[in-house]
Amino acid sequence: MEKEEKIIGATFPVPKPLLRRILEEGKDVFVKPATLTKLKPGMKIIFYASREDQGFYGEAEIESIEFFEDPMEILEKYGGRVFLTEKEFKEYVKTSERWRTRGKRPKPWMAVVLKKIKKYPKIVKPKRFIAVSGRYMKEREYKEIVKHLK
Repeated sequence: MEKEEKIIGATFPVPKPLLRRILEEGKDVFVKPATLTKLKPGMKIIFYASREDQGFYGEAEIESIEFFEDPMEILEKYGGRVFLTEKEFKEYVKTSERWRTRGKRPKPWMAVVLKKIKKYPKIVKPKRFIAVSGRYMKEREYKEIVKHLK
């Protein structure tokens, strides 16, 4: 039987203008509804530009990850380190409430503190579509990305 391939992290789509804040401007807290809950410190987040100029733009290592029932607590704790402005964050929270399935408990939010943030020297196109919720990144796919950077 084939061994289950190791999950090394996750990839999430982020609009390109917001990616710049993480990869170039030092914002080190990534936030979103907690769709992928197997993430742990030491794993990687590979950033994918959604919308225009799609592709993998860079990566970071997860320093820590915290889950919040009330997303506003993220702003209180991390403030200006969050990659979204306060106004953008509040809009994002409002928008994601609209997508919630009726009758279901709201998903917690996750705040991922990043370290070793690195912008790739070139954009790497993914082989598969990346949904808004993101997806886990397996070792083999990550090695393919790294290979394209050389």
